[in-house]
Amino acid sequence: MEETDAPPPPPAGDTLAGQMLIAMPNMGDPRFDRSVIFLCAHDEEHAMGVIVNKPLDDVALSELLEQLEIAPQDDADETPVFFGGPVQTERGLVLHTLDYEIDATLALGDGLGLTASRDILIDIAGKEPKNAAPRRCLLAIGHAGWGAGQLEKEIAMNAWIHCEPDEDIIFNGAKEDIWKRALEKLGVTSAMLSTEWASARDEDKPLN
Repeated sequence: MEETDAPPPPPAGDTLAGQMLIAMPNMGDPRFDRSVIFLCAHDEEHAMGVIVNKPLDDVALSELLEQLEIAPQDDADETPVFFGGPVQTERGLVLHTLDYEIDATLALGDGLGLTASRDILIDIAGKEPKNAAPRRCLLAIGHAGWGAGQLEKEIAMNAWIHCEPDEDIIFNGAKEDIWKRALEKLGVTSAMLSTEWASARDEDKPLN
């Protein structure tokens, strides 16, 4: 993670930027099965987001910090690292509350920011911080991305539903099943979705 790794600012005309995407039971891509995504940018040309509920079992924060020659704090491995999506899996980024903001931070609205910089890892590590660490943060490797019209097509095919963001959902993906919590935010249970999807599939029609 370097200063030059900061993602470009979202273009004007975003539509679902700032929303949470929730994978439906008929999601055909196993990489996104039961995933919850915070959508950072979305317009006619592209969409970009971070999966917030798939912590990696084989990646330790201390290893990432050591690769960047950052001395980790003693409890570094208690901080989960997430699979943010299948795009640019060699690069990391941090989704965080906007009480933390440096030059490389992209403000996303709703009190959240995105930073892809070595500096934020130094501050999170806590050994020789330049700034106070964010109140809440999520370190991800890779991100999710869609080309022009691709996300809209997937939504039309009932692969995704979306809802307003919820900080407690976004930053609790390592501790609980936030896929179910995100559905409940819409007044829907996974059992209801499974039944409705099965019925729609049998009748060969889209869900409403």
